[in-house]
Amino acid sequence: MFDLRPVGFVIGQLVAALGVTMLIPMATDILYQNGHWRVFLESAIITVLLGGMVALASANRSHKGLTIQQTFLLTTGVWLVLPIFGALPFIFGEPHARVVDAFFEAMSALTTTGSTVFSGLDDLPQGVLLWRSMMQWFGGIGIIVVAMVFLPELRIGGMQIFRSEAFDTMGKILPRAAEISARISSIYLGLTIACFLAYSAFGLPGFMALNHALTTMSTGGFSTHDASFGEYQGAPEYVASVFMILASLPFVRYVQLVGGSMRPLLLDSQIRTYFWTIATLVVSLTLYRILANGDHYEHAFREATFNVTSIISGTGYASVDYQLWGPLPVVMFFFIGLIGGCAGSTACSVKIFRYQLLFGAIRAQIARIHLPHGMFALRYQGRAVSEDVISSVMAFFWMFIVTIGVLSVLLGLTGLDFVTSVSGAATAIANIGPGLGEIIGPAGNFAPLNDTAKWLLAIGMLIGRLELLVVFTILTVRFWRG
Repeated sequence: MFDLRPVGFVIGQLVAALGVTMLIPMATDILYQNGHWRVFLESAIITVLLGGMVALASANRSHKGLTIQQTFLLTTGVWLVLPIFGALPFIFGEPHARVVDAFFEAMSALTTTGSTVFSGLDDLPQGVLLWRSMMQWFGGIGIIVVAMVFLPELRIGGMQIFRSEAFDTMGKILPRAAEISARISSIYLGLTIACFLAYSAFGLPGFMALNHALTTMSTGGFSTHDASFGEYQGAPEYVASVFMILASLPFVRYVQLVGGSMRPLLLDSQIRTYFWTIATLVVSLTLYRILANGDHYEHAFREATFNVTSIISGTGYASVDYQLWGPLPVVMFFFIGLIGGCAGSTACSVKIFRYQLLFGAIRAQIARIHLPHGMFALRYQGRAVSEDVISSVMAFFWMFIVTIGVLSVLLGLTGLDFVTSVSGAATAIANIGPGLGEIIGPAGNFAPLNDTAKWLLAIGMLIGRLELLVVFTILTVRFWRG
């Protein structure tokens, strides 16, 4: 039987810490002189007490480090439990959400998906708006730690290829996680402050600039307006595009850059491929907007840059309803959302490096067919790629497609139409934000969906954010026998 005390101890501490951070939106509501601050005080007390009790009850844990089974449970448990407590302010106060809606919103926030069931955002208390943004910011830094520490050790989706870059962690996962968290937190915070200052310099009011800086650097996409980023068209879109790209680059490269080494950042093939992909998509969409829609050059380029960057990074901001541009952009946005940013960033979806390995494996296989006796070793960043990594990547692609398919069918069985079901499944598993269609498209939200669909999508966000196999592994009988 597993010793769950190490898992409970960490989760309890994180829940208590989440409760403490609720004092920030409480103070915000006090500053803006509205009575909603009591909701955050009540939620903070409940969260701190329950989290602290669990941590104290598990305090006599073993100090030998986490086993692989405990690591799987911890990684999944954190993203399952924190949204429950993060949803409390939405239930106790504005917008007085039902449990399913509050949990959906909190899960969307902490997984940095950006799908929302809330409307009337412009009229919500400032504390609620800030809490949504803060949860996305916490989720952003959390997934960086998971990608750099846990996934390489769990050998999930080919992430073990980055194990040497994410430092040696076996047997000392928690101490190393704390060390890496401290190092990247300062970088993450610094970039967020820079984003805030840039937004402020280009016209966003201070409170709005803060919220959007938090959700930009987390590639979360929550906005303080129902119109999303359509409220700030113009120069702020360029600011957002720059920082969405920065947030979707490997944070280990920033750690190395701060340490005085720029070479890894410049030579990273994943980063180069990511830039070339964005550039190609932006140029193609700009030309389409000019030739097919008659748009003028700067506006076409700006909207193409912003929306392509938003979707490929998984941020999910929308400045316009791009479904009105025609069928080609709609299909393009659906598929680029399945690309994602770089591994070890706040971005989501498949990730660039997996496509590099996939196409590399295909090229190697074609070469073997032409020259059966030749030696064609697959290499990445100058290093040979083991069969273990290739198998993990192929398993991830297979599970990614199957999971979207199964979730699409389940959503269809709840009564949703085909476009809503497929795009909803894709946006949940890839953690993108907006879907397609009249209901969940960039001009809508997820509020009209039935409760069953919302629960399914919330589960899909969790599965997608943790790279699928983390969650699926703990559902197997063999895992619990191990």
